[in-house]
Parts: sequence; C-alpha cells; structure tokens
Amino acid sequence: MGHVTFKGGVFPHRRKRLTRDRELEEYLPKGELVYPLLQHIGGMAVPVVEVGERVLEGQMIAKASGDISVPVHASVSGTVKAIEPRMTVSGREIPSIVVENDGAYEQAPREELKSWREMEPGEKLRRIREAGIAGMGGAGFPTHVKLAVRNPKKIRYVIVNGTECEPYMTSDYRRMVEEPERLAEGLAMVLSLFERAVGIIAVEDNKRDAITALQLAVRSEARMEVRVFETKYPQGAERMLIYTVTGQEIDSTQLPEDAGCVVLNVETVCAIWEALAEGRPLTRRAVTVTGKALKSPRNLIVRLGTSFSELPETAGGYIRDPKKFVCGGPMRGVALRDLNVPVIKTSAGLLCMSKDYLFKPTACIRCGACMEVCPIRLLPVRLAELAAADKEEEFRRLHGMECLGCGSCSYVCPARRALAPSIQSMRKRLLAQGKR
Repeated sequence: MGHVTFKGGVFPHRRKRLTRDRELEEYLPKGELVYPLLQHIGGMAVPVVEVGERVLEGQMIAKASGDISVPVHASVSGTVKAIEPRMTVSGREIPSIVVENDGAYEQAPREELKSWREMEPGEKLRRIREAGIAGMGGAGFPTHVKLAVRNPKKIRYVIVNGTECEPYMTSDYRRMVEEPERLAEGLAMVLSLFERAVGIIAVEDNKRDAITALQLAVRSEARMEVRVFETKYPQGAERMLIYTVTGQEIDSTQLPEDAGCVVLNVETVCAIWEALAEGRPLTRRAVTVTGKALKSPRNLIVRLGTSFSELPETAGGYIRDPKKFVCGGPMRGVALRDLNVPVIKTSAGLLCMSKDYLFKPTACIRCGACMEVCPIRLLPVRLAELAAADKEEEFRRLHGMECLGCGSCSYVCPARRALAPSIQSMRKRLLAQGKR
C-alpha cells in the first residue's frame, strides 16, 4: 500500500476499536425533535410551517433564504409544537422549529425521478439544494454552492474524504465498509458535473476493510480510484487532502477550486446519492456514539433534530460516571455543557468521556515541538502569545489567520498550554471584524 502524507501532524491514540466493528443501526427518536434554522454556513432558513400544523417525514419545514442557504426538512411526522430559540451544539440559541413526534413516521410524497444520468447539470444542482444538503464533515458549507464552480472544466479532482482521522469516530468507516457501491455511485453523480475530473476516494491505511470494499466498488470505473494515505492527524483537513493529492498548497483566502479540486465528505456523498437516486431530502445521518463511559458504544443512523440526550441509552447506558461530553472527536470536537441539544447536519458523533483531562499549564520551555507538528508550518507558541497580548497586526503578519485549528500543537505541548484555542479565539475575533 502507498503511504502518502504531508509534513507535520501528530499520531494520537485512535480509540476506534470501541465501534469500528459495530454496524450502522437505525435509531428512532423518542422525544420531540428540534430543527435549528441555521445548520450550515450562510443565510438562516425561513420557516414555512406554523405552530399547530402537522408535518410529514421529508416535508420541507423551512426554505432557503438566499443563494448560500439550504432548506430544512422534517425527519419525522408530527405536529409543530413551537418556533422559538433553542440551544445548539455551538452554545448559542438559534431560532428552531420544534416538532412533537407522533411515532407514525408518515412520509411526504416524493416526486418520481428520472435517472440521474438523464438529468442536466442544473437540475442535479437544484435537487441537491432542494434536498437541503450541506457539508456533513464539519464546516457545513452548502453543497450546491461548492459544486457550482465558476469553470467546471478546470476541476481536475473530486476528492472524497474518507480519512476519518479524528480519534474515536468510525461512522464514515462503516459507511465505506457497508455501502461502498452507494458511495461509488454518489461520486459518479458528482463527476458527471466535471467532465475532466478524476474521482479520488482518500482513505487512511488503517482502514483495510474499507479500502478493499471501495476498490471492488470502483474497479470498473475508469475515472475513479482509491488512494491510500498514511494514518496521521489532521490528514482529513481539506487543505492537507488537497496538498497530499495534488502537491499544491492553498491558503485561507483560496477555495479548493483554485487548486482544481472539489472536496466532499463521505456522508455528504451518500446524501447526494439519496437526493438524486431516491429523491430523499437530508433528514438523517450516521453518528458514532462512543467513549469509555458507555457500556456498548455503537454507530447509528440518527434522524436530524434528535436530542443528544437520547443517544447514551442506545449505547447501553453508562458504566462509569461521564465526566465530559464532546460533539465530535477529542481533537476538534465541541465540548457540550448539556446534552439537551439536537443532532444537526454537521454532527458526526457523541463522545462520552470517563475522565476530563484538565492540566495546569506551565511556562513554555521553547522546545519547538509545536512548530514541528504544525501542518501549516506556523509558530504556534508565538501566535498564542500575540493572541493573549491582543497584538492583532503582528498576529496577522505571522500568518495567524492560516491556522487550521487542528489542535496538533496543543496535543504535543509538554507545558500543556492551550495554544490552538488561543490562536483560534483571536482568529475568529478578527474574522468577525472583517480582518484577515
């Protein structure tokens, strides 16, 4: 197998054995469903239902508000209970539609589709948008916008990110092992928009079963290949993937299309397949429910809007008192103060930790470890100092805006300094002010 990678990065404990052999199982929610109107980058969706109205599974309940926006669909049948601000994973209250689940799961009628091979590119993009698909790997950028590039003929690679380099997370792995044909056809759908592009399914070399399954699925596809990368974090970062595939670097002011690439997450490609092959809008996603606090961690197909508070019970409940909850993995995930928040389009997992690793930072010993592992080759300790001192100009001069926020620097720091959070705090503040 080939071992393709980038300079820098770290090798955290993977902890994937907890769930890597657990097949995807569908979970049906028990309580009310909460649908935030902003689950993506861009404009907030606008409600098209009223309190007291009955809705069906798959029905659009909020429409897109502009070009960079996507609609929201009900994932169950039931009655609209409220339209009000609700707490989300981000820690912010977002206007949301609350639906009381009636347990019937009555589906909205679907339009009869012709074969996706007979659709014009514009129709494919329209259907992807109407399905409410946004990037499901974390950023949540509307997928129809990502695919509607200025010059499709300049796209050389469509990269499917199957690396899943975040520790503990295995839902993408299970998709690749269990549904490789669906993933391959979803990639074919995307490639039909870019006549000169090659499809690359990027997989780390620790996922041998997925590699074999995908190679069999694409063996007759002249425009597709499975490319094996070294297992390393953050191999799945978009800029790292593009560099590893093409050898070309892009900065934070550029888009993947500037390097002739389109990058999509495994779950996003599966959602595209459902939209174009079955006419199904995005109402569910694969989620890893894991951690050493749980009795029986597993991978689930969860309906959007389901409360995270329901998921630990599906994993057998707790065998140890949970000390910390994280939406996503330990490197880039978001700590949750409360599990009473909904699963949304970008929610890849729930990590229930039996320990909360809190360390008291000490003085920097100038060892240089943070610089060695930084995949962007920045000076993390200096940038963190500038962020603490609120020195904006020097922070930008030393390219602090290029930070990926991957956390590799914090991971290796022997002084246990929170380098990445400090840098990202300054970066987000400057972006909010319109400064780059």
